[in-house]
Amino acid sequence: MAAPLAILFEHPLWFLPLFEALDRRGIEYLAIPLGDHHFDLAAQPPAPLIFNRVAQSGFLREPDHPIFYTAALLDHWRRMGARVLNGPEVLAIDSSKARQLSLIASLGHAIPATRVVHRARDLVGAAEGMAFPLLVKANIGGSGAGIVRYSTLEELERSVTDGSVPDSIDKVLLLQDYAPPRGAVITRVETLGRRYLYAIEIESGGDNFDLCPADACVAQPGRKAIAMEAVTPSDEIIAAAEAIAMAVGLDIGGIEFVVDDRDGVPRFYDINALSNFVASPLDVLGWDPHERLVDWIEARIKEFA
Repeated sequence: MAAPLAILFEHPLWFLPLFEALDRRGIEYLAIPLGDHHFDLAAQPPAPLIFNRVAQSGFLREPDHPIFYTAALLDHWRRMGARVLNGPEVLAIDSSKARQLSLIASLGHAIPATRVVHRARDLVGAAEGMAFPLLVKANIGGSGAGIVRYSTLEELERSVTDGSVPDSIDKVLLLQDYAPPRGAVITRVETLGRRYLYAIEIESGGDNFDLCPADACVAQPGRKAIAMEAVTPSDEIIAAAEAIAMAVGLDIGGIEFVVDDRDGVPRFYDINALSNFVASPLDVLGWDPHERLVDWIEARIKEFA
């Protein structure tokens, strides 16, 4: 009998805790690495339930990244009858910071002032009327990639001229107001089943944008250590995060915000559908979110059986 669950993933280490949790529960699953994957348009899905765990930062690890391929693959499997967790619509939002911010703003939540261009040479013109410092962000990023802070218009002009501005694999760039983080932290709210799961504050000095909190990130050689602690956001923040998750159709994912030190306004700026959870969860949270994730997956398997 085929496994009831297939997990599509790209990073070789990030999902070992999930696989171990599934193994402990005796839940059968098929792990599908994307490295040499191909699919036949006449073929049936590998399992009735598919869990998409594809990282947007995959382009950092190999030039032949699977981000756009995955969109076609997940869409095909769903058309063939599979239920897909964090499916193609979620992937479309996950792979576009511009779409994320537009969605968040449409719900009435504050975001950093942002302008979007599709040519790097248009960044200088787009900066008219904006106050520095500004961030230039790649539309498709991951692990802090493709984010640079510019202190002056002249600095941005020089970077555009010499070609050192960030690049995005889809060529879309964001020019964004830099919101100084109150307390030098950003907050990541994790959701599961579109409901609040937990939140952590992550140290952010303003120049380091690689704030991935998971074990495999924290353990990277040469990576600067970052401080993290569990927090309980206000009811308003939790409601906002759940509303964003609901609007995206996010089965599991993190939603990040910064409290702008200039005015105390929480500004949401990122939706991350990966959620490989916090490092050392028993130390940080006092419990392991992978166990709750497996509870939720097990319920989805029974629901779809």
